Amino acid sequence: MTKNSPSDVLQQIENHYASLSPSGKAIAHYIQQNPIAVLSQSTSLIAEKTGTSKATVSRFFRQLGFDSHQQAKEALVQLREQGVPVVSPSSGVLQHENDSKNLANTFDSTSSEALTDIAKLLASAGQVTLIGFRNAYPIALHFRQQLKQIRASVRVLPQPGQTLSEDIIDLTENDLVVLFGFRRRTRQFKFVLNSIKHCKTVLITDPTGQGYRHDVDHLLVTHIGSDSPFDSYAAPMSLVASLCNLTYEALGSQAADRVDAITDIYIQMDELESPKR
Repeated sequence: MTKNSPSDVLQQIENHYASLSPSGKAIAHYIQQNPIAVLSQSTSLIAEKTGTSKATVSRFFRQLGFDSHQQAKEALVQLREQGVPVVSPSSGVLQHENDSKNLANTFDSTSSEALTDIAKLLASAGQVTLIGFRNAYPIALHFRQQLKQIRASVRVLPQPGQTLSEDIIDLTENDLVVLFGFRRRTRQFKFVLNSIKHCKTVLITDPTGQGYRHDVDHLLVTHIGSDSPFDSYAAPMSLVASLCNLTYEALGSQAADRVDAITDIYIQMDELESPKR
């Protein structure tokens, strides 16, 4: 596929719909209702399903800007590899099977020593700053919620509706920054990396973020890919759970005392539902 080739078949249908012939529009309707057909069906089968001919189907894809039906397939596969929600012939794989594979691949390639070293940093840093954009933000938020139960001075950036600069400028060499950066990263990502190099840094990413290995002190690679339309973040969440548990161990009685103190306040303020209810 050339640099300027189209990538999204459905978007190209919208762009070119008005200029399509009646037969072309019939094919367009079929693909819009069955987008997986581009990947799973042959030119002949699409022609049969739409009451057209192989030549008409081939011409249809050329009208959309593709060299062929095969190039349209390759474009969709590349989109999915970039993290764009796209169906595939294997989308019927059970989610838990996919998650099990991602979890195994993630922890098989992550050494216990690396996790322990990062946990020690999480326990000893003067302040922990967790930065996540888009789908990474909920993971950073959960990480903060767990860590706050066992240590003080943990925050998540960016704050809703706020910019980053006024917070990043206060970071020092005593701070630990955990940056989450999964595929389809924002344009800000590289600038954030450059702005936190004076801090201790951990990057939690998927395989596409390995190119940033030399920009951070520690790199953890998790697997989020799936044949289903959407990525799964089960592996990053599990990795966060592991880091929190190891941090608890590293803090020892300090963590236990904080948990007890927070529990007492829960009781005083009656914030949590009683287990007896």
